Amino acid sequence: MHYPKTIELVNKLVNDGVVPGVNYAFIDGNKSERHLVGDSELIPKKIKLKDNLIYDMASITKVVGTTMVILKLVDNHQIKMEDSISKYLHQWKYPKITIRNLITHTSGIEGYIKNRDTLSHDELIDALLGLKAGKGLNHEMHYADVNFIFLGLIAKKVTGQSIQKLITEWVLKPMHMNNSSFAPKDKNKCVPTVYDEKKGLLRGSVHDPKARVLGEDCGSAGLFSNMDDLIKFTHSILYPDDNPIISSSLVKQFYDDQTYSHNLGRSYGFELIHYHGMKVIWQSGYTGTFMVMIPKLKRAMIFLSNRVHPKAPNEYYIERRKPLIETYLDENKNA
Repeated sequence: MHYPKTIELVNKLVNDGVVPGVNYAFIDGNKSERHLVGDSELIPKKIKLKDNLIYDMASITKVVGTTMVILKLVDNHQIKMEDSISKYLHQWKYPKITIRNLITHTSGIEGYIKNRDTLSHDELIDALLGLKAGKGLNHEMHYADVNFIFLGLIAKKVTGQSIQKLITEWVLKPMHMNNSSFAPKDKNKCVPTVYDEKKGLLRGSVHDPKARVLGEDCGSAGLFSNMDDLIKFTHSILYPDDNPIISSSLVKQFYDDQTYSHNLGRSYGFELIHYHGMKVIWQSGYTGTFMVMIPKLKRAMIFLSNRVHPKAPNEYYIERRKPLIETYLDENKNA
């Protein structure tokens, strides 16, 4: 594994103060190379970053957790990708939207929920189910948390268990992701996110406001994990025969566009891109996490930071993330 340009850009992110620190890894087959740079927190005092601290995964929850549960239900013939979501969510008024639309972010669901973060659990679900389907259905990819919140509600309707309980039992335990959970027992092992002068550091409690409201019913965010566990998950996607949750044939479908038109750049959960002839799937999390996989080469990069520390949104990080990922891919394209 030789990624000098990628390493240089990661170090520059920290040196330029874009993120406090980064725990990142390069994966090549069964081998992994891990790196640490910078601090785990800056306020109220600087603390050096240690290995295997636990991060708020944010939207990484979608692919590690909810996507795998939905695919297991498909594998078990309990649901079908082409099922209308109205079959399970009776309050929903647009039967043309399917489970496939949700998992590929091509549902066209749109609308604004006033005072969203102050609503109760039930009020928020009612408001989400009251949104509208727009003209983008099947024609546009519009990334939205509501898609995966609905997938979680569908899984609950089918099984009787909340999506976060299903992720714990069906994904985390079979994969031996023993450091991952939705409520970390030892918050001191968690990298903090935002800092508030009145409330102090947010550590070991989910950053996403919808996830705080919905609790166990949130399928879009809420998972906490670390590098050890994410390497295990990544291996299960790169090596379909080793996946303990779903069939190898279904895992291989991650590598193709799963939208109805097959040209909107979405797989199951992941974004799918073609980079200089390489198929690449990737997913990011708002808090400063991402994973990039190159299935054909059995290679991946996992990046963990708390870019929202001490304050969100830190949008400059987004500008710097794209060239970082492209540099990693460039260093792989001639392999």
